[in-house]
Amino acid sequence: MKLDFDAARNWSPDARYQRVRTIDAHTGGEPFRVVLDTPVIPGSDILAKRRFGQGEHSRMRKLLMWEPRGHADMYGCFLVEPNDAGADFGILFLHNEGFSTMCGHGIIAATKVVLETGMLPMNGEETAVTIDAPAGRIYATALTVDGRVDSVSFRNVPSFVTELDAEVEVPGLGPVRYDLAFGGAFYAFVDAASVGLSCLPHDVDQQVAIGRAIKQAVMATRKIEHPESEDLSFLYGVIFTGPARDRSHHSRNVCVFADGEVDRSPTGTGVSARLAIHHARGELAVGESITIESVTGSTFSGRVLEEASFGGLPAILPEVTGQAWICGRNELLIDPADGFPDGFFLR
Repeated sequence: MKLDFDAARNWSPDARYQRVRTIDAHTGGEPFRVVLDTPVIPGSDILAKRRFGQGEHSRMRKLLMWEPRGHADMYGCFLVEPNDAGADFGILFLHNEGFSTMCGHGIIAATKVVLETGMLPMNGEETAVTIDAPAGRIYATALTVDGRVDSVSFRNVPSFVTELDAEVEVPGLGPVRYDLAFGGAFYAFVDAASVGLSCLPHDVDQQVAIGRAIKQAVMATRKIEHPESEDLSFLYGVIFTGPARDRSHHSRNVCVFADGEVDRSPTGTGVSARLAIHHARGELAVGESITIESVTGSTFSGRVLEEASFGGLPAILPEVTGQAWICGRNELLIDPADGFPDGFFLR
């Protein structure tokens, strides 16, 4: 008997299946699943849509992010209507724990996807895309070569430092020094060597365990407050910093966020917050840029565009640049008889 591969290629699931089409991409190795069959998400603005999604579409998020159709480190988005006609679209970010407020690698990947698939037109060698994220309005610029998006830069929301050289007592570790800063989400930045870690892949399990412990300790001992929005007032993750492998680069980030996810990219919001930290310490001037590596060795460049004030705090407007690649076109299927329709994940 000979297998008929054409029969499988031409097979179409019957009406009992729920279908969800996606375009999958990655930014510096970090996955990003753009959902084409977005559910109805009402709301007067993007924050209201995020609240609705958290309450009403948690099952859909798990189905898309968790095993067996995703994994514990999966990431993705729903594309939705923007706040007003000043933006091209709105975006809701999905991960293993919920709906995040901002995602730099997601902005880069989403811009790549909407332009290369024709959802929005390209305009010559540079195409501007305006996006409403829960953290605020994002201005992205795609550089194109031969009709393909080569790189994406985005101007992020105002980024600022809440505290430098804070200290928290962490069970099993003792006192841990950290900087708390916002770049679209709040992160506690910790020197990896100070807690016995490197920023290399072989330490990922320990990075997750220690990152979780530090995050829980910080959340237990202080209130995280965004100056303008309660929706943004939470600690998203811990970023370990360390030396770069490439001497021409500035340093390395390893971001442990949500429920123990590890970012394979340098973390766009984390790079934005790092720029704010270095500027606050007098180590980075307006107009200066640095290149930061990820745990995989992929890189983002970050630049301080200008100084700003936000909610009475000194802030900066950061720009982050990176590359993304489309790596899949999927039609996910959910058989009503499937024993795991809502998904799961294991550690």
